Amino acid sequence: MSAYTDAQIEEALADLPGWSQEGEAIVKSYTFDDFAAAVAFIARAAPSIDEMDHHPEWTNVYNRVDVRLSSHDVGGVTERDVLLAHVMERVA
Repeated sequence: MSAYTDAQIEEALADLPGWSQEGEAIVKSYTFDDFAAAVAFIARAAPSIDEMDHHPEWTNVYNRVDVRLSSHDVGGVTERDVLLAHVMERVA
């Protein structure tokens, strides 16, 4: 699997509202009503993420979950990152 070009990333992000490119990753901040809702999002996403065996860098601070997706083995964004972003969108 090879890293996407900037043009491929831009095209992929057209279908992912709120996502943007940041260096060699795609990122998004999700904001929820409260801490419990943010943690529930993480818990709902976890089984699909584990099934994909492609784990995000994410942090949770109160009602916000910040997500950063990159395929470190190829040094950039790949199809797996875009697919995982779509999973997170469905779960959110």
